[in-house]
Amino acid sequence: MDNVQPKIKHRPFCFSVKGHVKMLRLALTVTSMTFFIVAQAPEPYIVITGFEVTVILFFILLYIFRLDRLMKWLFWPLLDIINSLVTTVFMLIVSVLALIPETTTLTVGGGLF
Repeated sequence: MDNVQPKIKHRPFCFSVKGHVKMLRLALTVTSMTFFIVAQAPEPYIVITGFEVTVILFFILLYIFRLDRLMKWLFWPLLDIINSLVTTVFMLIVSVLALIPETTTLTVGGGLF
């Protein structure tokens, strides 16, 4: 008898839990940046959130096109964790700075998102 093992189908990134978390993170960061732009907040707020949007988009495209499987010399989970930690620190600083002075409600909304 032949031991035929079924081929395991790979779940697309967009339908995985990791994909949903990244998409949610992208949506929250874009919302925050939109609030900062509409409120005409100081430029560093907009630049930092724009940078984070770019990095998140880079990781999403990287995982969608499965480039992480081609570049095995990088340990992608570690890079993902480091990116998340740096993003958390930067966004925490931006949100606290956005909430400290008397600002418009849109700037406060951007800081909360």
